[in-house]
Amino acid sequence: MKNRVLNSGMILIVLCVSASSFAQKTYPEPEKMRPGMSEFWLPQPVIVTPGDIQTNTAPSDAIVLFNGKDLSAWESVRTKGAAEWTVNSDGSFTVNKKHGDIQTKDVFEDFQLHIEWCVPVSITGESQARGNSGVFLQGKYELQVLDSYVNETYANGQAGSIYKQSRPLVNAMRKPGEWNVYDVIYTAPTFKEDGTYRTPPQVTVLHNGVVVQNNTTIIGTTEYVGFPRVEKHGAGPIVLQSHGDPSEPIRFRNIWIRKL
Repeated sequence: MKNRVLNSGMILIVLCVSASSFAQKTYPEPEKMRPGMSEFWLPQPVIVTPGDIQTNTAPSDAIVLFNGKDLSAWESVRTKGAAEWTVNSDGSFTVNKKHGDIQTKDVFEDFQLHIEWCVPVSITGESQARGNSGVFLQGKYELQVLDSYVNETYANGQAGSIYKQSRPLVNAMRKPGEWNVYDVIYTAPTFKEDGTYRTPPQVTVLHNGVVVQNNTTIIGTTEYVGFPRVEKHGAGPIVLQSHGDPSEPIRFRNIWIRKL
């Protein structure tokens, strides 16, 4: 019994000596932070020349969808032939309601879109029957175009709304005869194998420089009757709507898009 106690005491002494030796060991202090330690130089951003609002020029890396001269970047949704809307001498074009919607020949996923539109001074009608059109993102999701200047309608159907889904945060409409501007930043959806969203589409919209949709989640396709549906798809066109309302048709100009 005495030997066992002695051995236990010796073990305890050895452990204490070892712990003491470990505690006395020192390590270098972390290197002092310098400004350059949190900087990186590569890759450098690609240089893009900004557009000029005064001359209606697009950024240097943009795809110009309407140059003020022709609709060669567009086609008829119905016939897939020429886009038979009217190009005007002032560098705009007018919706032709007899020939239906038009769409871009190119298709897109994530993008930045700039588009300008004008309601005629002589516009008549009220609610949805007043300057009605739309910009369909990927051909599926409608950003509403409407004369919402002193013209009340359902909140999720006025200018700047994601039609029948999300009302605009504010009404930033200019009066008839003045040009309205939409700047759109859109993130396309991704899908699971079963066709449901992995990530839903997202959109931010500025109407005349005012945020009206702030990283809004689009919950499905635009439906006039019924509720949005989730429909699996790939890249899609920009579609401009030829609405059947009886009011005088609107004009568009200065349309460009940047793939993101």
